[in-house]
Amino acid sequence: MARIRRLPETLVNRIAAGEVVERPAAALKELVENAIDAGAARIAVRIGEGGLSLLEVTDDGCGMDRDEIALALERHATSKLPDEAIENVASLGFRGEALPSIASVARLTVESRSQGSDEGWRRVVDHGDVVADEPAAVPPGTRIRVEDIFARVPARRKFLRSARSEYAACLDVMRRLALARPGVGFLFEHDGRRAIDVQPTTDMAARAAQLIARELADNAVAVDFERGPVRLSGIAGLPTYNRGVADHQYLFVNGRPVKDRLLVGAVRGAYSDMLARDRHAVLALFVDVPPSEVDVNVHPAKTEVRFRDPAAIRGLIVSGLREALGTADRRSAQAPAASAMRQWQSEPLAPDAMARGIFGGAGWGGDGAGAAATLREAEPPRAWQGQPLQGRAEPALEAAPVTEEHPLGVARGQIANTYIVAEAADGLVLVDQHAAHERLVLERLRAGGAGEGPAASQALLLPEVVELDEPDCDRIEAQAETLARMGLVAERFGAAAMLVRAVPAALAKGDPHALLRDIADDLAQNGDALLLGERLDLVLATMACHGSVRAGRVLSVAEMNALLREMEVTPRSGQCNHGRPTWVKLSMAEVEKLFGRR
Repeated sequence: MARIRRLPETLVNRIAAGEVVERPAAALKELVENAIDAGAARIAVRIGEGGLSLLEVTDDGCGMDRDEIALALERHATSKLPDEAIENVASLGFRGEALPSIASVARLTVESRSQGSDEGWRRVVDHGDVVADEPAAVPPGTRIRVEDIFARVPARRKFLRSARSEYAACLDVMRRLALARPGVGFLFEHDGRRAIDVQPTTDMAARAAQLIARELADNAVAVDFERGPVRLSGIAGLPTYNRGVADHQYLFVNGRPVKDRLLVGAVRGAYSDMLARDRHAVLALFVDVPPSEVDVNVHPAKTEVRFRDPAAIRGLIVSGLREALGTADRRSAQAPAASAMRQWQSEPLAPDAMARGIFGGAGWGGDGAGAAATLREAEPPRAWQGQPLQGRAEPALEAAPVTEEHPLGVARGQIANTYIVAEAADGLVLVDQHAAHERLVLERLRAGGAGEGPAASQALLLPEVVELDEPDCDRIEAQAETLARMGLVAERFGAAAMLVRAVPAALAKGDPHALLRDIADDLAQNGDALLLGERLDLVLATMACHGSVRAGRVLSVAEMNALLREMEVTPRSGQCNHGRPTWVKLSMAEVEKLFGRR
C-alpha cells in the first residue's frame, strides 16, 4: 500500500479548480464577484469564444498594491473575512480559492492599482508558474485576464461544451450578477459584440426588464413583503406571462445569486393554482435574512445556501408572492397574439365556410331569467360548415350603458357557446367563460376555506358512496377535518370507500364521485411534498374545475353580465387556475386598423 504523502501545491490547486472552476462561466462568476466586493461602480467584461480563449474583467474598485496581488494568488488568502466569524460574511466571495485555482489551469494576468497610489503592478501566472512580476501603467482599479483555460489540462478541456453553450452560461452569470447589484453598471461583450450594457439604477423593475425581457415591465407586479426580520422583495411576472423552462427565475439571498431547490419549490408552490404544470413563472426575487439565519458555506461555488428555518422561508415566499399577485387582480394578457388577428387578404369566403354571427346562437336574447344563479345545460355546438347562414328577429333589448365603471364592459353576445363578446368603453373584450368561471369558483372556495367558520355547504339528500383504493381513503380521511371546513363533508365507509354527506355550495351540481377521485389523486401526488396550505390550494383548484361553467354551455345575457361583474371584483381573475388568460381586449384603435380605418 502506498505511503501517505503531501500533495504538491500545483496539484492541490488543480483539485480545487475542479470544484470551483468547472467551466469558464464559473471562473467569470468568481472574477466579477471579486470586482463587486472591491466596491466597483462600473464593471466591464470581455470574453472570447464563450470564455474558452479569453475572460477579461475590468473594474474601478479599490485596487491592490504589489504585495496584495502576490497574497491574493495564494490559497485561502482573502480580504472578505476580517475575523473568524464566517457565519456573518456579507461579501459575495470569502474562500480565497478562486484566483489561485484559476491560475493553476490557465494563463492569468492581474493588473491593479490602488486608489490614491501612483504606481500600478502586473503579475502573470501561467498554469501555476509566475512568468512576470513588474510595474504597469494602469488606471486605479483592477483588470484580470484569463487566457486558454484548461489548455494544459486536456482531460478537463474535452468535457467543456461548444463555444456557443459556454457563452450562454457566461451570459446567464452576468444577468444574475447584474440583477443582484442594480447600483453597479455592467458592460458585457462577447467576441466584440455587446450583449449587456446597463447603467447604475435604483429602479429594480427597470433593471429586470432590461436584462430578462422588455415585456416583463408591463406583465409583472412588485413584491415587497416582510415577516419578522426576513424580507422578500423584487418583481414577479403575472401567471399569464410564463415560459416553458425555469431559466428565467432569478433568486437571491442577501444579494447572492443562488440556485436553491427550496426557493425554486416555494416559487412553484406560490404559482401552483395559476400555472399549468409544464409552465414556469418569470421573476427576480430577493430574500434578505439575518446572516446568522443562513449558511452560505455549504457549496464550493456558493450557489446553494442552507436556512436555519426552511419552513419559515418557504412560507414567506409563498405568502409574499400570492399577496403581490393578488394586487394584480384582474390583469390579464396585455394584448392578443398578433398572429391571431389577420385581415382578409383574398376573395370573401363562400357562405358555407363562414362562421355564424354572434347573434345567431340560441343563447342570445330572452328575458334573462335566472341570471347567474342557475346556468342552463345546452346541446353541444353544431358544426358550422356546410350550413347556410341563419338569423332570427327578436325584440331588441335595451342596451346596458358602457361606462368606465365596468372595465370589462357589457355583454353583447356569445361565440361558439364558449367565448363572451363584451363592449367596453375603450375597446372589445373577449372572455373565455370556462376559464373565467373556474377562477371565480376557486376564489369563492378559497375565501370560504380561509374564513373563521366553515364554508357554505350543500347537504346531499342521499349520501353518496364513493369507492376508492384503501390508500386513497386513508389520505382523504386524514384531511377530513380540513375538507369539512371547505364544505366537503366525507367520512370513512368501510376499508375502500368514502361516504360523502355534503359538498361545497358552489359545487352543488357537481359529481361527488369524480370530485373525490381527483382530490385523492392530488393528495397522492403532492401530499407528502407540499405544506398544508399548498395541499389545500390544490384541492380547491380541483373543486373549482368541477364547479365551473363548461365550454359549450349557452348563457343568457344576464348570466354573461353577471360573470363580467364578478370578474371585476375578484382577485386574480385575469388568469385561470392553469395560468391561461381568461380575457383579452382589443382597443378601438386596433379594431379600426383591422378594417383599414387607420
